[in-house]
Amino acid sequence: MSGTQDLSQQKEEKKYQKYDFRSPRKYTKERLKMLNGVFENYAKVINTRINALARATCEVEVDTVDEQRYYEFSNALIDGQVVTLAYLNINGDREDTPVIIVATPSIMVSLIDRLMGGNGDVEEDLPSDYTYTDLDLSLYINLMTDFVNIMGGSWENYIRLAFEFGRVEANPTLVQLIGFEETVILVSLDLKFSNSSGRLDICLPDAVLSKIFAEINKGNAVMRKEREDHSDDIYSHLQTSELEIIAELGRTRLQLHDIYNLDVGDVIDMGMKRDSPVSLRIGGREWFTGFMGTHEKHLAVKIRDVEGELDTELALARASSEEEAESSEEPQGLPEDELGSESVFEPELDEGGSLQEDG
Repeated sequence: MSGTQDLSQQKEEKKYQKYDFRSPRKYTKERLKMLNGVFENYAKVINTRINALARATCEVEVDTVDEQRYYEFSNALIDGQVVTLAYLNINGDREDTPVIIVATPSIMVSLIDRLMGGNGDVEEDLPSDYTYTDLDLSLYINLMTDFVNIMGGSWENYIRLAFEFGRVEANPTLVQLIGFEETVILVSLDLKFSNSSGRLDICLPDAVLSKIFAEINKGNAVMRKEREDHSDDIYSHLQTSELEIIAELGRTRLQLHDIYNLDVGDVIDMGMKRDSPVSLRIGGREWFTGFMGTHEKHLAVKIRDVEGELDTELALARASSEEEAESSEEPQGLPEDELGSESVFEPELDEGGSLQEDG
C-alpha cells in the first residue's frame, strides 16, 4: 500500500514554471518557433564547421530557446568567465547593443586541444572560471570569429543580415552590456564530442531582435506591394499573349495495316453526324464547342457552348454515328455548310463510291 501511495503522490506532484505577471512575455510562441528553426539551421552549419576544423565527429543541436530578463542571464555568469560580443549589421547599419555568446570552458578547451593536434581530452572537474593562456585566448578568438561570421547565414530564409565579431570580455560582471530589465532570448546549443561535451549560449537582446523583425515585416510589406503593383501589368501582358486554338473535327481508330496502306484520295470515316459539334481545345483542354462553316471565304467555327457543356451531347452524337456507320457500307460525303453564305467543298463520288478527280 505504501508503494502505491508514493507513486500516486509522484504523479500528483507536477512542476510548473512560474509566470511573472509584472514582466509579461513579449514574444509569441510563433516567434520562438521561428527562432528555433533559425538556430537549428545554425546548428547544422556550425556542426559541419567544427567537424572540419577538429577532424572529429561533433554533434550540435538546439537545446532550448527561452525568453527571460537579462539579469537572469547575467546572474548565471561568474567572475573570470570569457564571453564574446558580436554586433548585428543590416544593410551597413550596425546595432550598438551586442549579442553575447558564452561557451563553456570544457568544450572550448577540447576544441583548442584538437586544433593543436591533441585528442581533446578534458579534465572532468574543469572550473567554469578556467583561465585561458594567451595562446588559448588567441585560438578562442579565432574560433568565435568563425562562429559569429556564419551566424548570419542561418537567417537567409527570412532576411539578409550579418553578425560581426566585436571583442571578448574576460570579466563580464564588471561591464554593463545590456539593461538588467531588458528582455532577451537565450538560445542554448549542446555540443558533444566522444570524450567531452559543453554548451554554447547565445543571448539575443530585444533591441537586436526588434530590428530584425522590423526589417522582416518591412520586406514582407514591400513584397506584397510589389505583387499588387505588378498585377495589372501581368494581366495586360496576358491579354495580349497568343494561344493556339485547335478545332477538332473528330477522332477515329484504324488498324495499323489500314494506316500503312493509306494513299492520296482515300476517305477516312470520322464516325460523326453531319450536324455534330466541333471541339475547340486550348492547351489540350476542351474549352468550347461549335459548328463548322465559312466566314469571308475562310473556314470558321461558330461557338455554341463554353467549357464543354455539350460533353454528353457529343458522346450521344458519336454513339449514334457509330451505329449508322455500322449499317452503311459506303462513306458519306462532307455536308454542305449551313452557317455561311459560302458553301464548303463537297466531293462527288462515282458509282463505285470512289472520289472523282477534276481534269
